[in-house]
Amino acid sequence: MTTWAAVAVTTATFLGMEFVAWFMHKYVLHGALWFLHRSHHVRHPHHFERNDFFFLFYGALSMGGIMYGSDEKSWPFWVGIGIAAYGTVYFFVHDVLIHGRLRFWRKSSNKYLRALNMAHKMHHKTTGRDGSEEFGMLWVSPKYLELARRKPAPVRSGKTVITSSNS
Repeated sequence: MTTWAAVAVTTATFLGMEFVAWFMHKYVLHGALWFLHRSHHVRHPHHFERNDFFFLFYGALSMGGIMYGSDEKSWPFWVGIGIAAYGTVYFFVHDVLIHGRLRFWRKSSNKYLRALNMAHKMHHKTTGRDGSEEFGMLWVSPKYLELARRKPAPVRSGKTVITSSNS
């Protein structure tokens, strides 16, 4: 496989994973697998939640593609790399930035990341299976991009965060 073809397959897989994530989240996680995903919508004192099992599923898919195509670096290898890249971005954006599961990246002044955070907060506004919106991870509705553009980012001053409404 040529370098350009490998880059194209990896990129297409990465971008396609956004649709897969949206579809699975909306119709499977908020559907038949709600009993696992529910743990992500309710507060709990645990470090891990049942919802974390989905990382194992996508990790196994990625690893399977990488292992199956590794001898010749054929398309399954690059599909596996694309899934792994999406999973890595997903972890840092969703688990680290949005949910703060690791405390090294709490806030961002980047308008896109703030819009993504707002959209995800709207998704979690309901703790039930029904009534949620914004099921994707990287695609953000234009209304949240507009909100992030209009609403100034919090300014850090030492350890306190000062927003424009209280400064």
